[in-house]
Amino acid sequence: MTRHHISSGSVFEEQIGYSRAVVDGDWVFVSGTTGYDYATMTIAEDVVAQADQCFRNIAAALAQADASLDDVVRATFIVPRREDWEPCWPVVKKWLGKARPASTLIHAGLQTDAMRIEIEVTARRQKGDA
Repeated sequence: MTRHHISSGSVFEEQIGYSRAVVDGDWVFVSGTTGYDYATMTIAEDVVAQADQCFRNIAAALAQADASLDDVVRATFIVPRREDWEPCWPVVKKWLGKARPASTLIHAGLQTDAMRIEIEVTARRQKGDA
């Protein structure tokens, strides 16, 4: 299978020069995804709402790759504010509770102050998936 790129339509992808996801064989690499609603280019103030939107964005990219959040094997979470992480735990469990991927949390600044969480995942499509 050849490598192909998936775009969310975010202006950031075009301006910076990256893809929302890259599919290479059975592997799907989803880039750091923030809580922007790409249809409206708006972002909620609440970190929990942002985390939920991150997962909706990631799920959409995975669907374009014929994969799902259940295929995620690795997740990286980046939050600028340490206190924002624990409120996101129920959201993470809701979206990744079945997959239970290996995960890492990093505390670091993000592109803008409005961004309160960024999530990156790697998925491996199961045999028999398209």
